[in-house]
Amino acid sequence: MALEFKGDIVRTDRGGYKYNPEKSRGIPGPLVVLKKTRDELSKAFKKKGTNDHGIAHLVRYTVTRFAAGFISASVVAMLVGVLIGLSPLLYRALNPFIQVLKPISPLAWMPLLLYSVQDPTWTAILVVFMASLWPTIANTAFGVSTIRKDYLQVASLLQLSWWRRLLTVILPAAAPAIVAGLRISFGSALVAVVPAEMLLGELGVGYLTWIEWNNLDISGVMFAILVVGVVGVILDFGFNRLARLVSYAE
Repeated sequence: MALEFKGDIVRTDRGGYKYNPEKSRGIPGPLVVLKKTRDELSKAFKKKGTNDHGIAHLVRYTVTRFAAGFISASVVAMLVGVLIGLSPLLYRALNPFIQVLKPISPLAWMPLLLYSVQDPTWTAILVVFMASLWPTIANTAFGVSTIRKDYLQVASLLQLSWWRRLLTVILPAAAPAIVAGLRISFGSALVAVVPAEMLLGELGVGYLTWIEWNNLDISGVMFAILVVGVVGVILDFGFNRLARLVSYAE
């Protein structure tokens, strides 16, 4: 039976018409998205060209970028936050600046970062870094500044080294506040990595979303959105499991 496509409608050889979801200019239905998902997953590990990689590779690129930026920012933020929190003078002097920098969108830093490093891969990582930095610094500084002075006095009486005092007294006492800051940073970084890839043209889930939009494949855009959601849920589940190891109930 011959078919003739006309806009969103398929004309059959019997003179009738029926709806063709694959040619629709509207929002595709669940069956079309399901078909797109099946097609993409069937070639998830294939590489057909420089910019044509399967979804498994794209997810790996995004997660690698996210992990590099988030982990490095978390380490720097905790160290800086501890130093600020231990000094009342530094805390009063720097806290207003941190509160100003914290709500700035990480994407606002991207032109300056791209101009500075002149490399889109490192720029994407640094965007995630900036998204993760300020909430963790603010919460760590607050948590350390509110530690009971008795704990620090006992550590001083025991003549503990600075690093041992940090690992056995300061970080455990401030852990709830630090974990709260890491949760905020985690969400901010996850939100930042996808648009960074879209704007910089770096291979990843964000890149897939932009390419599918340029191809006017709305089902592909919806598939990419679903992938972002699934990856976010998996990463969030892993982070929550890790957070429970360092948290305690009072």
